Amino acid sequence: MAQSEGSSKRSSAAGGWGALKSCGKHLLGSRAPLTGARALLKANQPDGFDCPGCAWGDPEHGSSFEFCENGVKAVSWEATDKRTKPSFFAKHTLTELRDWSDYALEGQGRLTHPMRYDAASDRYLPVSWDAAFAEIGATLRGLDHPDQAEFYTSGRASNEAAYLYQLFARAYGTNNFPDCSNMCHEASGVALIDAIGIGKGTVLLEDFEKADAIFCVGQNPGTNHPRMLGDLRRAAERGAQVVVLNPVRERGLERFADPQNTVEMLRGSSRPIASHYLQPRSGGDMAAFRGIAKIVFARDAEALAAGRPSLLDQAFLEHHTAGLDAYRSAVEATSWDAILDQSGLTMDEIAAMADVYLGAQRVIATWAMGVTQHRHSVATIREIANLLFLRGHIGRPGAGLCPVRGHSNVQGDRTVGINERPSASFLDALEQHFGLAMPRRHGHNVLAAIRAMRDGTSKAFIGLGGNFLRATPDTPVVAQALASCRLTVHIATKLNHAHLVPGAVGYLLPCLGRTEIDRTEEGKIQIVTVEDSMSMVHGSGGINKPASKELRSEIAIIAGMAQATLGASAIDWAGFAADYDRIREAIAATIPGFTGYNTRVRKPRGFMLRNLAAERVFETATGRANFSADALPAETEHQAARKARDTFVLQTFRSHDQYNTTIYGMDDRYRGVYGERRVLFAHPDDLAAIRDRLGERVDIVGTHDDGITRRAENFRLVPFDMPRGSLAGYYPELNVLVPLSTFGEKSDTPTSKSVLVTLQAPVAA
Repeated sequence: MAQSEGSSKRSSAAGGWGALKSCGKHLLGSRAPLTGARALLKANQPDGFDCPGCAWGDPEHGSSFEFCENGVKAVSWEATDKRTKPSFFAKHTLTELRDWSDYALEGQGRLTHPMRYDAASDRYLPVSWDAAFAEIGATLRGLDHPDQAEFYTSGRASNEAAYLYQLFARAYGTNNFPDCSNMCHEASGVALIDAIGIGKGTVLLEDFEKADAIFCVGQNPGTNHPRMLGDLRRAAERGAQVVVLNPVRERGLERFADPQNTVEMLRGSSRPIASHYLQPRSGGDMAAFRGIAKIVFARDAEALAAGRPSLLDQAFLEHHTAGLDAYRSAVEATSWDAILDQSGLTMDEIAAMADVYLGAQRVIATWAMGVTQHRHSVATIREIANLLFLRGHIGRPGAGLCPVRGHSNVQGDRTVGINERPSASFLDALEQHFGLAMPRRHGHNVLAAIRAMRDGTSKAFIGLGGNFLRATPDTPVVAQALASCRLTVHIATKLNHAHLVPGAVGYLLPCLGRTEIDRTEEGKIQIVTVEDSMSMVHGSGGINKPASKELRSEIAIIAGMAQATLGASAIDWAGFAADYDRIREAIAATIPGFTGYNTRVRKPRGFMLRNLAAERVFETATGRANFSADALPAETEHQAARKARDTFVLQTFRSHDQYNTTIYGMDDRYRGVYGERRVLFAHPDDLAAIRDRLGERVDIVGTHDDGITRRAENFRLVPFDMPRGSLAGYYPELNVLVPLSTFGEKSDTPTSKSVLVTLQAPVAA
């Protein structure tokens, strides 16, 4: 495929020498390569820290090198010797800094001092911790109602920090917990709770060693969770079928060269991953799985008519499921015309997937945000679960459901109470243990929080990590919402754009990173814990010297704000901050599954939280695994786009040099793009037509009819292997095109994988 200016040849395989070269580049770029290299040897080790990158699980018997290119970037990013000191803010106004790129802002290095926004000079000025806590507490107490405050959480927060954070907010009086999971895997939690009674997957990492078939749907492990590639490759090498459904042909799902395989590196060879690579239209996964089920039911009927055994797991269906008849009726009522048109696949492609499914004794289905960021994401995940139920691929080795989370503890944060709709049993347990009444009103998720701040009904925002402004949809609307607050507080390690739109009172509070030693004032070195995508809870203890003597842990900052807001009459906040074992004792007393927490988490590799669905115990209303009989969407975005002139469906995704909104570099090696981010990927035939009409560069314009003009300017066109009518590009730059008013049914997740847009000639500079 021809390359354009700023592009080069795509990597022939994921991993390999390109990954090693990238690791060296990022370690050197941190200006502390020895510190970073030493830290990496402790990444995901029993006596070290949990990698601050993705939430992929750790093997039961790990090696000395349990990290990947992604982890190298995350660790070197945090372990840099660059510093963003008060002198930096003295030189630059916030108005000036808003014109900087995300990469340039975070490239200034680690924050070193607590800072308060001064409107008169439009700068952050240094402030003492005591003064910061006092004003934050006074401002929160001065609100008309606790529900006027929003408590946002990033998935990098530890279990202990997240638990203390939710306790602070609930003791204050609100369930307003907008959380990063609202923007990524909320649909997974909603769908799985209805289907199997728990909002988590049912597999262990070891199940990938036993599976006969793995359906990998709407995800790009090579960039987002590279260690998964090793497990997929090993599965493929022993003969398992790896079926990929992804609109974009991603290099990491095609071939992988293991950087830890010396022979392979010397030979420059690689191994294939996918046995089948199918490219449905974005949003077409539900139709694809409905098609597989339609073939399975038809072949089962043929087998029974011929006197052969059923192809379905009749024992599992009879004893453990509900709703099969309604689901079968829904499948039979779905026409092949609808399935093929929505999925964008051929009958032969769907039949090939059905062959793999029926030929396997143990099937895993794994997915990520390519599935979860659509209007009908919940229904799609229910459809995936339906298919696995048919042959009993739940609750036995080598089989099950596996949503792959993003941030390293986004699943753990939800487990320990970051939930705007908490269960009554959890609130009862908190009340009994702490002797305080807990709020029962459901709170705000991310989209509700944005609307409340925009409309003035919420007046305070506290962010425990993350980059709220750039991670959310409708960026200008979110900027206005944050700036209109009476109070904004950001707990962070580096500067980002969310910090540049402070409220009337704005604080920037620097915290320790995951790799740094956390020593309390009494001299005790603390550990924290996280939960991965496989429900494994690991201990994590930093090894590096803190970037500044002024840094405090997230837990110490939360405790300081809580003490200043609520006092210590009911809860000993200072005691929690002095000894994290006390927090874990409180978690064990109020959340099922954590009995003996302090002992169990100090064992090598930690412990697994009990997952009843993996034991075929389903805590649903029926007491069974529930089939869903949802119809296919009346119309997907691709079908709508074909009715409109020159309209495309845009999906946003990460480049290879980023993790969520953190930009580590300007390259996207696996897609052949170097030194830039304002690029727009399109099918070569679409691209040729666009170039004939508009030229090499375009503006992308949203078509959502709500009176808001959405425009992303000056993007270079790049050809790529993807379906006709599709476009793709990087977030956060393209989040300006994602409407706040379009979201997933039942999940409220932004529809970042299905945005209707047109293209125009660039506006005059």
